[in-house]
Amino acid sequence: MDETAKYLIHADITADGIVERSDVVGAIFGQTEGLLGDDLDLRDLQQSSKVGRIDVTIDSEAGISRGEVTIATSLDKVETAILAASLETIERVGPCEASFSVENLEDVRRAKRRQVIDRAKELLATAFDEDLMSSTELIEEVRESIRVERITEYEGYPAGPRVATSDAVIVVEGRADVLTLLKYGIKNAIAVEGTSVPDAVADLTRDRTVTAFLDGDRGGDLILRELDQVGEVDYVAVAPEGRSVETLDRHEVHRALREKVPYDVYVSEPEEEVEELETATAATDGSTMPAPDPVTPEPTDVAPDTLNGHVESITGSDTARLLDADFSQLVEVPADEAFDAIEAADRVPTTVVIDGTATQRLLDIAAQRGVDQVIARDLGEFTKRPTSVKLRTLDELPAP
Repeated sequence: MDETAKYLIHADITADGIVERSDVVGAIFGQTEGLLGDDLDLRDLQQSSKVGRIDVTIDSEAGISRGEVTIATSLDKVETAILAASLETIERVGPCEASFSVENLEDVRRAKRRQVIDRAKELLATAFDEDLMSSTELIEEVRESIRVERITEYEGYPAGPRVATSDAVIVVEGRADVLTLLKYGIKNAIAVEGTSVPDAVADLTRDRTVTAFLDGDRGGDLILRELDQVGEVDYVAVAPEGRSVETLDRHEVHRALREKVPYDVYVSEPEEEVEELETATAATDGSTMPAPDPVTPEPTDVAPDTLNGHVESITGSDTARLLDADFSQLVEVPADEAFDAIEAADRVPTTVVIDGTATQRLLDIAAQRGVDQVIARDLGEFTKRPTSVKLRTLDELPAP
């Protein structure tokens, strides 16, 4: 088929006798010559490439020949229709009586458009799915790259930018651990760079609230043991067994920090397990000694009563707190449930502290309920910031 063709003429032929392709082509040229005038003369149209090759397929059976004629044209619709109609005036092919019947006129461009549409659907279905990122994903990727770039040093050791000023610090093993915590918005971590705790880190722990965030292996236990000897440890958080802090994802990091335990409780757990085992063993000698009643531990955490205390307490926990005018805690919820908590609060909070992103939706409900201020880890994109709500980031909060 001619690549420049716009239309295809499809015609059927029937001849009372045996004819060949050359007989059909000769009849078409001979019996249409002069019929349509000089402008539509078939030979002239072929020479000017307005009509393509005449394709003929024909078979004979029982003395009857039947076949199909296809002619490609680049004429307009009207001229193509006239040329097609002229084929039906042919009455003989070779020595035999014959008849032509035009079956249809095919728009070649329509078929190409359908091919383009079908291919475009395939491309849309497969080419863009894996690479497409939502606005939230784009913002988070850029934000995380900025956090990683903010890694600093404290006395020559890798640290987050808030280590020097924060009342609470997280001690980890190496630089990669600090980068991981920065990636998830935790900016008060410092690395000991090995199992030997340097003097700078040991001195830092003596006047800060210290959480040791350890790898789930023997190296983490060694760091904790030395840190207790040369410094002070308040809380212990541990990665899952066999895992290191740098390999944890966001939810695993926040879960480990939320589940931190006081140092005294952490180091006493093995001893308590040994005592329970000895008690159980003694009871197997045939005596009827009853099992001891379980002891409910006394609460070890004291709720902060200052704004800075609440901020430091939730840092790295992916939670939000609603506070009253005296900075007493009304409720604590996961950060992604802050909107619902503000909306449903019986007592309207004066302050909302969130270890997450302050969104337009969150600010709108805060303004609607009469919240005075919102303090968040990050700020989202805003189309309108309510003037009645004071908005700050955790970094902007003045040091106590």
